[in-house]
Amino acid sequence: MSSVLFPLLTSFLSAAILTAIGLPLIIKACRYFNFFDLPNTRKVHSKPVPRLGGLIFMPSAVVGLFVASWTQVLMGKEEFVFGVSTVAMTFGGLMIYLIGVIDDRYGMKASHKFVIQIFAALFLPLCNLMISDLNGLFGIHQIPIWAGYILTVVLILVIVNAINLIDGIDGLSSGLCILILTAYAVLLSKNHAIASLNTAIVGSLIVFWFFNVFGKVGGLKIFMGDAGSLFLGYVCAYMSIKSLMRPIAPVDCGEEQMMISITLLLIPVLDVVRVALQRRLTGHGIFEPDKTHIHHILMNAGLSMHMTLACILALFFMICGINYALWQCHFSMPLVVVLDVAIYVLIWGVLMLVGKSDD
Repeated sequence: MSSVLFPLLTSFLSAAILTAIGLPLIIKACRYFNFFDLPNTRKVHSKPVPRLGGLIFMPSAVVGLFVASWTQVLMGKEEFVFGVSTVAMTFGGLMIYLIGVIDDRYGMKASHKFVIQIFAALFLPLCNLMISDLNGLFGIHQIPIWAGYILTVVLILVIVNAINLIDGIDGLSSGLCILILTAYAVLLSKNHAIASLNTAIVGSLIVFWFFNVFGKVGGLKIFMGDAGSLFLGYVCAYMSIKSLMRPIAPVDCGEEQMMISITLLLIPVLDVVRVALQRRLTGHGIFEPDKTHIHHILMNAGLSMHMTLACILALFFMICGINYALWQCHFSMPLVVVLDVAIYVLIWGVLMLVGKSDD
């Protein structure tokens, strides 16, 4: 096994093992302290389910990263060196993680969470991890520093809330993040620390996914809660920005890196943007919960929860395949993005019509 792959494997396995051990303990603790996600008119489950599964993600990521670094040293290689941006991501991720824990346990107003998310998002651009070049998206290349700050913070907020809000059915947010972070592990493989972080989180997520999707209510079923989904959203946002930074990104392929990130995050981001716009147009607050997300629409069209999960994951692969084919045919990035939005709107429109016809 290559010297590159072995640390990644150890980070993956150590995080997976910790999660497999930790989740049953968290489930027992939730039952003892009566910490449950209770059903209501907005949620799709009908029985109380433990909701603190996301507590295990950050500890698993830390342990996986530590084990991978230790493996590097045992193999006679240098231990991982963490830059300022990684430290900033750690502080921001910890802040996001803690507000998720507080929200899961005590509840927080969405507007209050949003304000704290802004502070957490500011950690990255303040440490010079920010978008400064759009690589030709809509004809734009270099942008002013002030615009880069604003764009970076907005992007982080959108991705964090996109991953958080699409976590509405079993296995969806975790399933998408498994695919997204696996792709970033490959994309950022030149940075062994970042790649190991991704594989550790993926290892933890795969174990959680099986508990979440196939666990029985009253048995080993558990939800990740906001502690998990907000943390995952922050990691995805960090990776999307990190992938555009030199020297991580391969030289002279900035457009490809941006196209990859757009493709990977398209479904959750388009969903949260559409829902926010729809709420505003119908006179509702953007923080007001409802049942208008893509998974709600699919289930309203008659699909079961597992069929809905399969359809959205299939849509993810379809978008990846279409974008790859269009990129290989030398379509411009703006045109690919416009076509992606058109496909999403078409699918959404068809689903809405099917849902109405069934009423």
